[in-house]
Amino acid sequence: MTTSTSASGTEKGNSLRSPLLLPPPPQPKIPESDSAPEKLLIDDMLQRYCGEFGPWQLRHFVLTSLAWALEGFHTMVMIFSDREPDWTCLGPGCDPQAKKVCGFEPGSWTWIGGADSSIVSQWGLVCENKYKVGLVQAMFFCGCMIGAGVFGHLSDSKLGRKGSLTIVCILNAIFGCSTAFSPNYLTYLLLRVLTGFSTGGVGLCAFVLATEPIGPTKRGAAGMSTFYFFSTGIVILSGIAYCFRSWHTLYIASSIPSILFVVLVLPFLSESPRWYLVRGKVNEATKIMRSIAKYNGKHLPNGVVLALDEEESNESNGKQDYKEELEQKEAITGSIIDVIKSPVTRIRLFLAVTINFLCSVVYYGLSLNVVNLNTNIYFNVALNAVAEMPAFLITALLLDRFGRKPLAIGTMWFSGTFCLVGALVRGGGIWNMVRMVCGILGIFGMAGTYNLLFIYTTELFPTVVRNAALGCATQAAQMGAILAPFVVVLGGTLPFAVFAVCGIVGGVFGFYLPETLNKPMYDTLTGMEEGECEGEGEGEGEGV
Repeated sequence: MTTSTSASGTEKGNSLRSPLLLPPPPQPKIPESDSAPEKLLIDDMLQRYCGEFGPWQLRHFVLTSLAWALEGFHTMVMIFSDREPDWTCLGPGCDPQAKKVCGFEPGSWTWIGGADSSIVSQWGLVCENKYKVGLVQAMFFCGCMIGAGVFGHLSDSKLGRKGSLTIVCILNAIFGCSTAFSPNYLTYLLLRVLTGFSTGGVGLCAFVLATEPIGPTKRGAAGMSTFYFFSTGIVILSGIAYCFRSWHTLYIASSIPSILFVVLVLPFLSESPRWYLVRGKVNEATKIMRSIAKYNGKHLPNGVVLALDEEESNESNGKQDYKEELEQKEAITGSIIDVIKSPVTRIRLFLAVTINFLCSVVYYGLSLNVVNLNTNIYFNVALNAVAEMPAFLITALLLDRFGRKPLAIGTMWFSGTFCLVGALVRGGGIWNMVRMVCGILGIFGMAGTYNLLFIYTTELFPTVVRNAALGCATQAAQMGAILAPFVVVLGGTLPFAVFAVCGIVGGVFGFYLPETLNKPMYDTLTGMEEGECEGEGEGEGEGV
């Protein structure tokens, strides 16, 4: 009785303590991987969601590559401003059959076109002062060499690609216009060095800015097309020089396009998303990638985020952790010292510098030989620029078929072989024509190499040091440009022999470079080193 009553009371107590509403059944837990963002490298994001070379990249590429025409203006203007004009006799004391005016009596001859047709006629840079013309050219390329290193570093670090391009174009406009008002030779020399300093950064900044937003399978052909703008600029410069025969007005006319580029083009260019990414500005980089996708008629999902190559394999614990990761992300910087420290990039830098130097000696040296045609200077310069364009087209068509490495070696050996033939040919008459043909074919091959080296060098180094490495390679090319005129003055067949050795040896060095066709463009040195180790583990074993 007592037991029954106790049991009944217990049941009532349990009933009173029971909840009125039962809890909902447990929901299946969503795996964390479903809520975590999808991390992609820029190349992968371009291929999957944004488009590798759509309308956005085409517009950006064309507008940015216009800067190459400006480099052609400021580099080649010296051909016209520093030339030695024709002269004519006025009376006794002048020999009309002579090739030089040295020793003529004062007042017995005069320059055709007036004293202001070039700096030679303006300041009497003939005879014992003729070396000053070559000194200006050499010092201009020295300025280019310094500027390439300085702006190569700045574009990788604080200024960025667009910021550096803006600065060099502004400086080009200022120095170019100022050169027109040079009161004497020393002022002219100084301004040409300063112009070279700013010009040295134009091509490499424009090249990297134009090609970095392009997908891996389209980047090679696009990069090879940049030199069309350089050659076209030289052709346009020939027309400008034909219209403005005074060197003063020529410098102003050739500098105005730089002003127009800064005002009308640069505001419509975007900074490189790769530079934003390595600087820790992921939101800015993602914003550009969304713009690319939208402009190309595609869609970039919200759950897809950018990652550096060294962090792609690291799994995020969720969106909240990823946000904290972005807040803590710091800029990744690099310099040419880091390139030298890395065992992978150190060897690549040495090879890139050496090959660029050798190719520049051949390219500029053969250019000086080929321009000695019996035509007027305006037609001559334009013809040389047009003659290079087929080489750009052929290399662009073959670039993705055969790869960077075989094509670089092949074009260098093509040029070196015809230079060797030119060195072996002796005698005058028809053999002079044979040497001229060898020179044209030699520069045809080396023009393709010179163009290819830009895209090749760009792909050999990660984003964080890409412009610094390209700047070093450009500096080496400028050193070759300085040396080329001294090789040409050797006379006879010796220049062809030197060019042949440079071309063939450059091709041999090319064997030690890795192939970069359809390979990822790494963002960091760590990512590149890890990627190279994985490639060696898989038995790729090609190059360094």
